Amino acid sequence: MDNQIGKLYLIPTTLGDTEPLEVLPLSVKKIIEELDCFIVENEKTARRFIKQITPRKAQPSLTILKLDKYADQLEVRSYLDVCSSGVSVGLLSEAGVPAIADPGAEIVKLAHEKGIRVIPLVGPSSIILAMMASGFNGQNFAFNGYLPIENSERKAAIKNLERLSKDKNQSQIFIETPYRNNKMLSDLKSTLTPTAKLCVACDITLQSEYIRTFEAKDWKNENPDLHKRPTIFIIHKE
Repeated sequence: MDNQIGKLYLIPTTLGDTEPLEVLPLSVKKIIEELDCFIVENEKTARRFIKQITPRKAQPSLTILKLDKYADQLEVRSYLDVCSSGVSVGLLSEAGVPAIADPGAEIVKLAHEKGIRVIPLVGPSSIILAMMASGFNGQNFAFNGYLPIENSERKAAIKNLERLSKDKNQSQIFIETPYRNNKMLSDLKSTLTPTAKLCVACDITLQSEYIRTFEAKDWKNENPDLHKRPTIFIIHKE
C-alpha cells in the first residue's frame, strides 16, 4: 500500500448466496487481505463476506464504518480521514458493485473532493448482467431506479418509459422492492402495448437464476414467482 495517501477501493460482493470466488476475481481477495478499514451498509453481512473470502483475516482488528440510512452525515464525512495517514479504505456494497443503485456513491464523491484515488474492482453488477442477457440495445440504455408506488402513477411511468424507449431506441431499466415484484410484473403485462418487449432478470448468478425476454402479449402465459427475489426489469419498444 502507498505510504503517502490511502486509496479508496470499491469492492464488489456477490449478488446472493454463492461462493465468492465463483463470481469474483482473485484480485478482490488480495485487496481485502490488505485492508483493515471498511465502509459498509450492514456490519454483520460485511463481516460474513470478509470471512468467506479471507477466512484467516483477524476480524477483531477490522475497523467497520457503517453507511446506512441512520448514519450521521457529519460523521460520514470523516470516514476517509484515515487516508491522510496512508491507510487505504474498502467500500463494500450489500450486493453487487458499490455506488451503483447503492448509497456508496456519496463516499466516492467525498474521495474525489479530498483528492483520494478511487479504484473500482471488477465484480457482478445485476444491472449490467441483465442488460447483457436481455437482447436489447446495449449501445443506449438508462437505469431509472424505482418506479412510483401509487398505482396510477406507476402505470403512467411504465407508459412513459415505453415511449422513451421507442423515441430514443433506448432500453429502460428499473427495479422494484422485492416483495412487490409480482405486482410490478402484473402491471407491466396490463400496461405495456402488446408488441413492447420486456426482459425480467431474477436471481442473477444464483442457482435459481431466471432471465426471459418476451413481447408483452407473450408474457400473459409466463408467470414466474418473483416474490422477495432480486429482480431487474427492462423495457424496449422498437
